[in-house]
Amino acid sequence: MRPAGWMSADAAGLPILPLLARYPEVRRGRIAHALRMTVSETRNAFVFPARHFASSNDDASLPRMGERLRLKATVNISGLPRQARVVARAMQEYGLIVADNGSDWFLTGAPHRGWDNDQLQRLRSLRGSDFEVVRAPS
Repeated sequence: MRPAGWMSADAAGLPILPLLARYPEVRRGRIAHALRMTVSETRNAFVFPARHFASSNDDASLPRMGERLRLKATVNISGLPRQARVVARAMQEYGLIVADNGSDWFLTGAPHRGWDNDQLQRLRSLRGSDFEVVRAPS
């Protein structure tokens, strides 16, 4: 864990590898950890496990670095192709952690030739309203 106020290779100061989607996990049918995500705008705050923020914006409607979002349990993921379904299940169980600024709702996976981008593109059917913020201390 980096000291508070320090960044790493991502703006939130988080380790990257533990939050990546990895193909061997998907092949086994289960990702048992949260996944990192990016959003285009964040506010000038962070919440554990993040250690840093990368914004001068104080708009409270924007997520903090480290904010955890979870795909609502009521969202039906059964129609998604297998790879997308495994990722979506991890989103429901462990959630997504805002780790950096970038494209909205961009998830990061470790490179592997087994990924099927056509299957993963189906995750785009999920909407922001399908997620809930997991409340953390301010």
